[in-house]
Amino acid sequence: MGSFDFVTIFFLVAAVVIFLQLRSVLGRRTGSERPPFDPYSKRETVGETDSPDRGKVVTLPRRDVDEEENPYAAVDSFAAPGTPLNDQLRALVKTDPAFNPKEFVAGARMAYEMIVVAFADGDRKTLKNLLSREVFEGFDAAISEREAKGEVVRSSFVGIEKADIVSAEVKDSEANITLRIVSQLISATYDKAGALVEGDAETVAEVNDLWTFARDIRSRDPNWKLIATESEG
Repeated sequence: MGSFDFVTIFFLVAAVVIFLQLRSVLGRRTGSERPPFDPYSKRETVGETDSPDRGKVVTLPRRDVDEEENPYAAVDSFAAPGTPLNDQLRALVKTDPAFNPKEFVAGARMAYEMIVVAFADGDRKTLKNLLSREVFEGFDAAISEREAKGEVVRSSFVGIEKADIVSAEVKDSEANITLRIVSQLISATYDKAGALVEGDAETVAEVNDLWTFARDIRSRDPNWKLIATESEG
């Protein structure tokens, strides 16, 4: 998991993300994750009412590391020293000195919105750039099923209430980071006759997810891909 360089899931946002087709943001599945999460089901209604740029790819920004500074300063300011999360992030920094957890979270938030919106729109091209092959296949199957039924999703992404790193690890050459994300959106699914079959077009719903992103730390490609999704609650 390398730190991110707004040129390179999750940013060179204004210029690169909007004008260039950057590549994937988020590698491989662990084998223990649940089927790809459908952001338009299993939600909790929170009331009637109570973004970042969209593009082909979101790349987490990277920065140059000052060799004279404390290599763990960014980690220590993000997670209290001595905690399991701090130890995990320090281990990650040992393999990727440019990694910055705060910048990663900012990138992950952007990627999350892009993926949720792309799924609602049936935008396979954007999804393919942001997801691992296995996760993309799950999302693609869900979109295909929706299309076969003639269903249409109309949604509005309200925002992300919280996005926290819950764990980080390096497996061989792959860095994995799992985040707990709490978001709010308005979504309604209609059948081909225009009848509402799921959701509510006027109510904000809360969605709780655990999403895992991965990156090959041996690669010069700084992009991360979503490799696993899980719905909480």
